[in-house]
Amino acid sequence: MRGQPGAQADEVPSASKTLVWGPGLHANIVLPARFFYIQAVDSSGRNFTTSPGEKTFEVKITSPGEHLTRIWLQVLDRKDGSFLVRYRMYSTYPEIHIHILLKNEHVTNSPFILEGPVYHEGCDCPQPSGPVWEAHMRCPDSFPQIDRDLSAFPNVDPDRIAQEIPQRFGQRQSLCHYTVKDNKVYVTTFGEHVGFRIFTDSILLSLTRKVWLPDVEFFVNLGDWPLEKRKLTDKIHPIFSWCGSNNTQDIVMPTYDLTESVLETMGRVSLDMTSVQANTGPPWAEKNATAFWRGRDSRQERLELVKLSRAHPDMIDAAFTNFFFFKHDESLYGPLVKHVSFFDFFKYKYQINIDGTVAAYRLPYLLAGDSVVLKQDSGYYEHFYNELRPWEHYIPVRADLGDLLDKIRWARSHDEEVKKIALAGQQFARNHLMGDKILCYYYKLFKQYAQLQITEPQVRQGMERVEQPTDDLFPCSCHRKRVRIGQ
Repeated sequence: MRGQPGAQADEVPSASKTLVWGPGLHANIVLPARFFYIQAVDSSGRNFTTSPGEKTFEVKITSPGEHLTRIWLQVLDRKDGSFLVRYRMYSTYPEIHIHILLKNEHVTNSPFILEGPVYHEGCDCPQPSGPVWEAHMRCPDSFPQIDRDLSAFPNVDPDRIAQEIPQRFGQRQSLCHYTVKDNKVYVTTFGEHVGFRIFTDSILLSLTRKVWLPDVEFFVNLGDWPLEKRKLTDKIHPIFSWCGSNNTQDIVMPTYDLTESVLETMGRVSLDMTSVQANTGPPWAEKNATAFWRGRDSRQERLELVKLSRAHPDMIDAAFTNFFFFKHDESLYGPLVKHVSFFDFFKYKYQINIDGTVAAYRLPYLLAGDSVVLKQDSGYYEHFYNELRPWEHYIPVRADLGDLLDKIRWARSHDEEVKKIALAGQQFARNHLMGDKILCYYYKLFKQYAQLQITEPQVRQGMERVEQPTDDLFPCSCHRKRVRIGQ
């Protein structure tokens, strides 16, 4: 959905040539915050590659016959000639019209008419057919990490793991045992620290409002570290975790941080994969050519990084915002500095990504900016790491940071190459880590895992129902019949 690339367009944008595309233009794609893109194009068909001005396009969303539409809308200037439009619906409408105007003139194909009902995020109206939902969402055919994780399990016996996993892990770890049955969610918890179940509860409830999930029974690890350390030759147990590692067999989900940012975009969170795209700092040539890092003291290498910064302040700006693990060393590595807005990170060309207790969960947001990521080699990984390529999407750095200074020097002397890496990383994040792809990942994971089950998932003794939130102010009536017609 792109016009002719090439040199910077030097004319004013053309309404008739403007390109508009994205999931937010389709009624059947229900997201917590829907989104689509606008690309400014000049009259000769060339894409703008810098901003034509933040207020270039006016976007309005209306619903015929409705005096007031409860839809919050934002147009975000990505500063590269394109705009990300995001909107969050707080009610369901029989039809909505999306008007995109350039100097009071409709752009190509505007207004876009979404024939409804157009459901808001809180509406409990699942698509009965999984394949139909996947087609509407344009889900990828497969996710390499899911295939790799599940290849360790020829089959799964819910009856057996319901007994064995609590016996093995339930005393020392914090776990959730979930069953999805007839598209209803049930759970029981093990361990003391189970507050993080809110993230899994929320994504399951969100999914079951959108699509009929297969009956499935599984365990989620609520802790930081992956749990299943047995070798494949032993009897291993399927455990879902937010992070994987090279010496464990856990089944990886998107992190709780990324999951919440999807569910709460334009809501409770300010940092998400859409907001970052409008806050990428100054143009590349104006960014500070220093490597930047802020965080807490959750790993020895982070202490080493701060020492390196002290020794080479012209190359690295790294400091702690909080001491927790190494409080006795505060005098060596302090003083603490004030928190910096994440969006201000992108005033710097080079972003250092270094493990915390496990993988550093800010990597998706760092990639989405237009700085380059210097990523520490790591034994930990998130659900998308195996699709990232060193030197294509990021600059690799040894685990002990022994070559970090050399990599910064290389970056400074290869500015055009580094800018290309930064843009490739940004494009990766835009293509793979937005809300629609995260929902697809969860659905595919539960579907493929369910297909491995050799006994029927059960609502076990002690499980409680996880209820859908009520919306008395703006209830919706579902037009779909509540019958399962295949997965």
